[in-house]
Amino acid sequence: MTDVVLATINARYSHCAFGLRYLRANLNQGRESAKILEFGLEEWPDRIVEAILAEDPKVVGLGVYIWNVELMGEVTSLLKGIRPELPLVLGGPEMIAVDDLPAWAHQADFVVSGEGELVFAGLCDDLLAGKIPEEKFRAGRVDDLSTLRLPYAEYTEEDIAQRTLYVESSRGCPYGCEFCLSSLDRKVRRFPMAQVLGALEDLWRRGARSFKFVDRSLHLAESEELLDFFLKRRDEPGLFVHFELVPEALDENMLDALSGFSLNSLQLEVGVQSFNPDVCARIGRKISADKVEQALLVLRDKTQAHIHADLVLGLPGETWESVKDSFDRLFALRPDEIQVGILKRLRGVAIARHDEAFGMVYRDRAPYDVLQTGELSFARMQRLKRFARGFERMVNSGNFHSSAARLLEGPSAFDAFMAFSDWLFERTLQDVGMSISRKTGMIFDYLTEVLGVDESEAAGGLAADFDRLGRKKGLPEKVRRWAGL
Repeated sequence: MTDVVLATINARYSHCAFGLRYLRANLNQGRESAKILEFGLEEWPDRIVEAILAEDPKVVGLGVYIWNVELMGEVTSLLKGIRPELPLVLGGPEMIAVDDLPAWAHQADFVVSGEGELVFAGLCDDLLAGKIPEEKFRAGRVDDLSTLRLPYAEYTEEDIAQRTLYVESSRGCPYGCEFCLSSLDRKVRRFPMAQVLGALEDLWRRGARSFKFVDRSLHLAESEELLDFFLKRRDEPGLFVHFELVPEALDENMLDALSGFSLNSLQLEVGVQSFNPDVCARIGRKISADKVEQALLVLRDKTQAHIHADLVLGLPGETWESVKDSFDRLFALRPDEIQVGILKRLRGVAIARHDEAFGMVYRDRAPYDVLQTGELSFARMQRLKRFARGFERMVNSGNFHSSAARLLEGPSAFDAFMAFSDWLFERTLQDVGMSISRKTGMIFDYLTEVLGVDESEAAGGLAADFDRLGRKKGLPEKVRRWAGL
């Protein structure tokens, strides 16, 4: 018999459920018999419930996230309908605000918000001992992180070989960006560095080479020791480390360390979000645009890191022109990748305070994305969303490396790609929900019919893209013909 089943639905197989591994590592009673079950978004709720009940558990804990909240609602309803006496505990980011829970969450026996490791462990101790606590809602927080058992031994050999391994050295964020869940925890707490380095050493001995840090920024950790751990191993095949970085916090010591990483071994996620100072101030994001630009230029010129920079579209008071200005300003800095995100009103965050003053209208179901604002109509937000999806699939994907640059040429990269995005939708009534072969044909038509690119030149670039990707089939016949294949 399994005492505790911990289950969630991951966005994709390559992701590991970091939170569930923390919960299992910190259980007291029932830890050895506790089991983690991970599912994909393609799973039927009935099958998930069948797998959970097949373990004959005494307690079930479900991790609820923005990408699985609808499915988890069905799973919860099924579990409580079939086994109403089975204690069911919900946790995860969608349970962060007790006064703003999904309606279905009230079917559960208990809800844990925040950092649930120790609270959940205590709750399981009671339930496994036959005690039924009266308090349904419980807030979790771990002020002294040294009291936690780290979860890395919970990673399996399959995880290490095939999946993204999440690690952390700190929690909390000193910044107050109102759209972010991290703004709810302004106190930065650090794990003992000796404990972190020991865990990394164990993972390394087990064959781990890819590490994604979830710290809100590298400078919040004891970065010198952390970076030194990986720099000593920088020549090891397969090393890949991902950090988030607040660009204004970059200093010479950190830059020197970052410059020591080999090509393809380091990725830095740099949150820009907007270059509009009024918008940033409004949402509690203190930013110096000049410092951000300088940091990005220095990182680009003095390191070999892959620079992944973020923008958020649809912030309160953001106009079409300021969106354009932010994109063009960031594009001119030439990061390796620009993630164009759409604002979401996550549960519990302060961004909702601007709804009335700035005409903010959001979808009331996941992913809670903004539908229109006082400055951006629904029609314009739709265009921006198509732009974001198209940029991700056509540019960030790397599938059209030889051709994507032509789609961004001109005085404004934003205007250039928006023109392509609008044309694509007008031509197909789709944005990117099509095969790579059809996308290739559409790009060829746009380059030749709209931009006036020579057919042989356009076809040659697209054929080179296919060749680089190792694809033997799918190149449209008209492209093959003009490429002389």
